[in-house]
Amino acid sequence: MGNLRSVEKAVEAAGGRPLITGDPDVVRRGERLILPGVGAFGDAMHNLKSRHMDDAIRQAVNAGKPFLGLCLGLQLLFTQSDEFGSHEGLNLIPGKVRRFDDPGLRVPHVGWNQIEGGQPNPLLKDIPEGSYFYFVHSYYVEPDRAEDVVRWTNYGRRFCSIAGRDHVWGAQFHPEKSQDSGKKLLRNFLAIR
Repeated sequence: MGNLRSVEKAVEAAGGRPLITGDPDVVRRGERLILPGVGAFGDAMHNLKSRHMDDAIRQAVNAGKPFLGLCLGLQLLFTQSDEFGSHEGLNLIPGKVRRFDDPGLRVPHVGWNQIEGGQPNPLLKDIPEGSYFYFVHSYYVEPDRAEDVVRWTNYGRRFCSIAGRDHVWGAQFHPEKSQDSGKKLLRNFLAIR
């Protein structure tokens, strides 16, 4: 669903050797996984299920492989989304995806914004508190468990901009469009074993 080539180029620039695939067997064998995405939650889950990629992702995660969801890829990690109806997600991080509905707030949230709070995390090594990343989204995630919130961002409300559990993370922003901070985050992900 979307921005595969720009993520591929960003991963290469961060020192990785990405392979774009729609083959569930390749996903199961991968060293680590990145699920980028733009578009609608329901369509993306339909695409994953129709290609048996949902099961392959769960199997790779259950095998302990580092996983990073980007933008829609973060949202797909969650249990359920309210986007254009109710849709089930991958349920790797318990919680819901909700639309920004604050009165007077411009939606989608587009542009540079800061991440803050949270505990030390290997994904954010050498990325200072208050660093800016580039966002484009109308929905945000609400983890069920406070400990699954890695970082917060303020936009009309405080929302979870990075979620994580064990070796699974997701970022609401686009690291591939976030210059040096985005490149550092991708380098950190590539270094996680």
